[in-house]
Amino acid sequence: MSEGGRARADEWRTSVDIGRLRAFIDAVVAIAMTLLILPLLESVGEVARGDGDTAHWFAEHRSQLLGFVVSFALIAVFWIYHHRLFARVDAASPGLLWVTMPWLLAIVWLPVATAISGQMDDDALAKIVYIGSMIALSLCSLLVRLFLRAHPELHRIPPSMMAAGIAAEAITAGLFAVALLLALAFPALGYSPLLVMVLTGPAQAVVARWRGGTSR
Repeated sequence: MSEGGRARADEWRTSVDIGRLRAFIDAVVAIAMTLLILPLLESVGEVARGDGDTAHWFAEHRSQLLGFVVSFALIAVFWIYHHRLFARVDAASPGLLWVTMPWLLAIVWLPVATAISGQMDDDALAKIVYIGSMIALSLCSLLVRLFLRAHPELHRIPPSMMAAGIAAEAITAGLFAVALLLALAFPALGYSPLLVMVLTGPAQAVVARWRGGTSR
């Protein structure tokens, strides 16, 4: 890092504390993951008041359960990669703070999108809202990485690792887009086109080998 870059990083470090930003991000993610369970908690009371049993609850709310598990896993994965990324960030500028806000917005919105997919009719709009939210979250992650690439004075991320991370976010967003197109083109498949996301790892590995870089 150049002397000018260090000076700017020191100035930004005093205005936006990176530790507080990390703690804030972790708190928002934890709250969003917790909110995912609320619709299921409410449904337990509804079934109980209707004299239903446990088997009836599982049968009636299996789609909600699946949505909860999928969304919980997705938020966890996005947080893990975000946590690994920010572990190498030494300073937080006001710009980094603001580009992080759309990512947090997408995280907080996902419980709403999950509730829509689990409780509303399985129509095209519900799929657009749910899978589209995942596309938005991926693009927000990409935005954060692009900002950091443009401001190397803020972090210790090797260029090869940064390039691999940007490629990974682009691949993730692209596969979510493919899943959405398949879900809309073949409504009978429901949300099963999301299974294309299993190709994320192999696609990233192919790109990494092609670039000769490291994973994100």
